[in-house]
Amino acid sequence: CNEILVEQEEIPALGHDFVNGECSRCDAVLESDFEDVAAGAFYFAPVQWAVDNKITAGTTPTTFDPNGQCMRAVVVTFLWKAAGSPEPTITENPFTDVKESAYYYKAVLWAYENKITSGLTETTFGPTALCNRAQVVTFLYNAMGKPEVNSTEHKFTDVEEGKFYYQAMLWAVENNVTAGLTATTFGPNAICNRAQVVTFLYRAYNK
Repeated sequence: CNEILVEQEEIPALGHDFVNGECSRCDAVLESDFEDVAAGAFYFAPVQWAVDNKITAGTTPTTFDPNGQCMRAVVVTFLWKAAGSPEPTITENPFTDVKESAYYYKAVLWAYENKITSGLTETTFGPTALCNRAQVVTFLYNAMGKPEVNSTEHKFTDVEEGKFYYQAMLWAVENNVTAGLTATTFGPNAICNRAQVVTFLYRAYNK
């Protein structure tokens, strides 16, 4: 008794390996802050990242509204906060539809100043206009400083060379920001929802 015949090696536990809130080693799941963001959803980690980094909160204390369509004002505000909410240096507002009291005022001035967007016209920004996938990837590409794109080919039948978003699309696919809506379509005119926008941001900033 009490005699060790073969000394055993202690193997530390591997711990959890969470992917989108679900452990790949066991049945454990992470708790979401929001009742409409389930573990396993492609946007689970992006939503948690966005909330932790104060890029966005939920639409209510218990819901994120992942399917809610994003307006231009919302997208540039997300981008501005992801960049650290820098103070714009310009003081002259070129847009008649952007009031100083608006929550997105500084975000719009910052985006305009940094050539992330020039507005819908010379004098209007269109803050309540819905933002499509082509616009979102272009905003993000511009916000990242228009990085060099190595790829010149793509698989999408609904994207023509020469479109304003063409380089942004190539960059987004090359850097796994998005793979498109289907295997052969990018869906440039499809309106982006809140889940998609925070996912694009998460993938761009966490490469």
